[in-house]
Amino acid sequence: MWTVIGIVAVLVLYFIAVYNGLVSRRNQVREAWATIDTQLKRRYDLIPNLVETVRGAAAHEKDTLAAVISARNAAMSANGVDGKSSAEQGLTGALNKLFALGEAYPALRANENFLELQRELTDTETKIQSARQFYNTVVMGLNTQIQQFPSNIVARMFNITSEKLFDEAERKAPQVKFN
Repeated sequence: MWTVIGIVAVLVLYFIAVYNGLVSRRNQVREAWATIDTQLKRRYDLIPNLVETVRGAAAHEKDTLAAVISARNAAMSANGVDGKSSAEQGLTGALNKLFALGEAYPALRANENFLELQRELTDTETKIQSARQFYNTVVMGLNTQIQQFPSNIVARMFNITSEKLFDEAERKAPQVKFN
């Protein structure tokens, strides 16, 4: 009798430990996503200032500036990991073209506001990359635990589901063309 009670107690404790581990990993994923979201907001806040600075030095580059604003708006309104990933790819490409303008216009390269905004945006890009890498690491940990036996049983019982990776990696280098 005591043996059966002992086995049941061990199983219950194991069940609790697995459940708590899954909840902990799910919360890490949520925290990691919030970090990405914070850095993306910082990026979105810097872009209008950068565009205005470029607009003054290279006013005839309206198409590039419009593309950056359009990509920023699309990224801000995107939802979910897939939507954000896709929108961020477009924004990164548009920003690369915008930075290339700095090479083409000496007055813009000499503009302290442009240089400072470029530095801040570069710093933000580095933070986004780091946050994305951390997010993907914790998502992979959660997804692995959800797929492994016997924690997959606990995950199914409590509807703890896999999360998607944040994939913003560019598939090819953006083409920069000046007309």
